[in-house]
Amino acid sequence: MKTKDILIGIAVIGLIGLLAFIWLAPGGQKPAPALSVTTLDGEQLSLAGLRGQPVLVTFWATDCPGCVKEIPHLIELHEDYGPDGLTILAIAMAYDPPNHVVAMREARNLPYRIALDIEGEAARAFGNVNVTPTSFLIHRRGASCATSWARWTWRRCGHRSRGCWGRDA
Repeated sequence: MKTKDILIGIAVIGLIGLLAFIWLAPGGQKPAPALSVTTLDGEQLSLAGLRGQPVLVTFWATDCPGCVKEIPHLIELHEDYGPDGLTILAIAMAYDPPNHVVAMREARNLPYRIALDIEGEAARAFGNVNVTPTSFLIHRRGASCATSWARWTWRRCGHRSRGCWGRDA
């Protein structure tokens, strides 16, 4: 009986260790999709071209209360971490009218990059995103290392965000 309990304990500890490794290891996640978008300013932007710096990709909509509530925080992230290399790419959902997206950018003076996902290709590339806000933090090496379905914070992701930042990696 004791041997069985010991073996079960070892298996549970091993499983917890494996899950912790997957959760904390920035290289342990799947590669970011090969995605190119055009921003509202006409800039062609590809995730491959941003390799070497962390990228926060956030899917949002102008009629999403959580997304609108998140805007001041994204602006703060852009101002605090943009000078250190963080790129924030906000991708408007396919159902969001382009004129609404442009109007919101102008009304709220959004400083980060915004792209339209008219055909839904970006949402499909990230696993058929259909809930907003949904954000993905892409490691400087090009792997998706954190996902959030709510307001993005570095604190909530703990070591995963620091690992994605990759300054000392």
